[in-house]
Amino acid sequence: MALVDTLALGAIALYQRWLSPHKGFRCAHAALYGGVSCSAAIAQTIRDEGLNLSSVTSRLAACRQAYGHLQVTGARVRGVCCCGPLPIPFRCG
Repeated sequence: MALVDTLALGAIALYQRWLSPHKGFRCAHAALYGGVSCSAAIAQTIRDEGLNLSSVTSRLAACRQAYGHLQVTGARVRGVCCCGPLPIPFRCG
């Protein structure tokens, strides 16, 4: 595993351990479709394929689309759109 992969996985692990449990919501993709959060999906991609910015941006774009869908449908969920440098909390419904 390349050093950049190890560093990225370490950063994700720190986020998942110390920040994510305290924010009180999950990413829009996981809120809409279920399954794993964006951080977990990206970590798995890094473990399987190495750090691939195309895969990362693709997942974040899917999260952005899920965020838009949740807003339009008025679903009663709470989560975050992780489609930029800072997560954007949202409440639908």
